[in-house]
Amino acid sequence: MANMFPFSSADRQTKEAANLHDLIEPLTDHSEGQLFLNETFKIIMEEVLRKGTDVKEKVCEWKEPEELTLLLDLELRATGEPQHKLLQRVKDVAKYSIKTSHPRFFNQQFAGVDYHSLAGRFLTESLNTNLFTYEVAPVFVLMETEVLRGLRQLVGWTEGDGIFCPGGSTSNMYAMNLARYRLFPDVKSQGLWGLPRLTIFTSPESHYSVKKGAAYLGIGMDNVILVKVDDGGRMRPDDLDEKIKLAKSQGSVPFLVSCTSGTTVQGAFDPLDRIADVCEKHELWMHVDAAWGGSVLFSKQHRHLMKGVDRYLIYRPGRCILQHEEGYKIWSYREDRLLFIVCVCVCVRVRVHVCVTRANSVAWNPHKMLVAGLQCSALLLKDTTNLLKQCHSANATYLFQQDKFYDVNLDVGDKSVQCSRKVDCLKLWLMWKAVGSDGLEERVDKAFIHVRYLVEQMKKREGFHLLGEPEFVNVCFWYIPPSLRGKEGTADYQDRLAKVAPVIKERMMKQGTMMVGYQPLGNRVNFFRVIVFSPLVSQRDLDFFLNEIERLGNDL
Repeated sequence: MANMFPFSSADRQTKEAANLHDLIEPLTDHSEGQLFLNETFKIIMEEVLRKGTDVKEKVCEWKEPEELTLLLDLELRATGEPQHKLLQRVKDVAKYSIKTSHPRFFNQQFAGVDYHSLAGRFLTESLNTNLFTYEVAPVFVLMETEVLRGLRQLVGWTEGDGIFCPGGSTSNMYAMNLARYRLFPDVKSQGLWGLPRLTIFTSPESHYSVKKGAAYLGIGMDNVILVKVDDGGRMRPDDLDEKIKLAKSQGSVPFLVSCTSGTTVQGAFDPLDRIADVCEKHELWMHVDAAWGGSVLFSKQHRHLMKGVDRYLIYRPGRCILQHEEGYKIWSYREDRLLFIVCVCVCVRVRVHVCVTRANSVAWNPHKMLVAGLQCSALLLKDTTNLLKQCHSANATYLFQQDKFYDVNLDVGDKSVQCSRKVDCLKLWLMWKAVGSDGLEERVDKAFIHVRYLVEQMKKREGFHLLGEPEFVNVCFWYIPPSLRGKEGTADYQDRLAKVAPVIKERMMKQGTMMVGYQPLGNRVNFFRVIVFSPLVSQRDLDFFLNEIERLGNDL
């Protein structure tokens, strides 16, 4: 067994006496370190980016945990290792890690690689700063502000707030905390003791972070009320309305509805417009978890899936400033939930538009469909009252001095519950700069085209049974091997079908040919969920996917 306390006091004293550096010289050897970094980059380029995206190479090199632990030699010791040995460690890490950029990695809602984003990730790590004050992160404070503005504009908000969070789960928890603070601001100072029983409403197919957030914030999982869904997994507004009325009649205080745009398993989009009507009726905060599906907002063809996140009522026809027509000036004023926008064109024609704001907050993960790289998660708010800072600030005077020589509003750290906050905007900004909104729209549209092709091919093959027509880029299906075909009415059919996906998954992992996930859902036994969105995927990869499922499962 490894020594749990390798650095004894005597060892440290001996080492310090023998190896004490001249204090005039730096401890780090730059030439040696930069040589190591150059060699590491060569390994990354070869093992991760060349081999890891080559369909002739494996998606994974599967090893059992005990064997992998020995191969990696994970034990930490008192003495360091030479460079050549460390470089071998780097190769081993690359070799035995899952190649998530591989075109045949269909397992998760992150996949593929964007090289501009990756360059941004490398640069972020190298600069190693904290996004809390302008003095230590001037470039990134301004950059984050602009990226959030661009994302909000796609939602349909001409003003608002936002912050990059460490994942969509955190974004959802922020929304809960903000909604509660808006209703009961004293909770920040006095805690939970004076609060009534609060209730959250969401669908059973929403992300599990809604329940986790309720537990973390002291609201309680039992106070997350699950609203019925239709056959496609979309929340039913009629049941939402009934459950809100019931909760009120039982003495609880509803305060937030968490909708989903792109559910994790089926990729369903809740009907935001009709849910917004219910939220307005009961004066509830409407949060949209669009961590997965938010990127459809880039696509003119598919953004209708999020209809209702914001709604424009145009009283006179024609293009307006919201569609970026040059030559227009814009003025706006707000009255209650309406934002009145006056667009004046160069020929002095006046057109008035009424924008009815619907959602209060949106969580969106560009590291998913846009391939910005983990992690890149934004919480967007329509709020203009600085609610983020009011809710989360602690006014640490050693960071947020009010007599600085620049505008202290640029010190954004008190909007966050974190102190240390990683820079997550650069990877998205650099990618967006490189390909533009048009390039990101093409990426989204191509994913839908691939899904249509895959579904068409499934329907032509015996043994592939869809749960339903996909609304998004999640394709859910059972593979029914020859031994089960025509036996749907037998007593043990469901039990036998449930065992098919786990066996096929084990075989593909151990052979390393591809990766795809499976799960049960409600009363439906294990089925596959293939996620198709990586810009590296081609129709050849989709054909391979179908052939490989058949090859791995035909004998079951």
